[in-house]
Amino acid sequence: MTITPGKIVLPGEVEPVRWTVESGRFLLRGTDTGGLFSLMEFITPPDGGPPLHLHENEDETFVVTSGAYEFRLGDKRYEAGVGTVVYGPRGTSHAFRNIAGTTSTLLCFATPGGAELMFEELIELRERESRLGWQDILALATKHRISYPEGPPPGRG
Repeated sequence: MTITPGKIVLPGEVEPVRWTVESGRFLLRGTDTGGLFSLMEFITPPDGGPPLHLHENEDETFVVTSGAYEFRLGDKRYEAGVGTVVYGPRGTSHAFRNIAGTTSTLLCFATPGGAELMFEELIELRERESRLGWQDILALATKHRISYPEGPPPGRG
């Protein structure tokens, strides 16, 4: 295990970045934690959120910090308000959707660290391509060992 120095991230210190209709902030990167975990804030517009997907490498723990979400974990659905914690272990399909009428936010702890790398590559791809297609996203997800058991979200295929 690599020992890394501590880090303090002050409110407003990390600017949000946009990857699709969603955006977020990379609060602690895998490099900040010696690869133990990454901490990201997801900022989700109404009805936004990723389609059902599955990580082969990462466990994810979500904490709703504002608004409300519907989470799918396996074949079950849950409504999650502020303070709700959802654990999605690797190999378990999951999705979330903002069910509030306004922007909602959640924290995502991903273990091991490095989950932010896929989002950074997605941002770079989005900046290079005038129109980002589902096949582009799928190729990037496959590279990071993420799959979509139900395919693209409606209207994205």
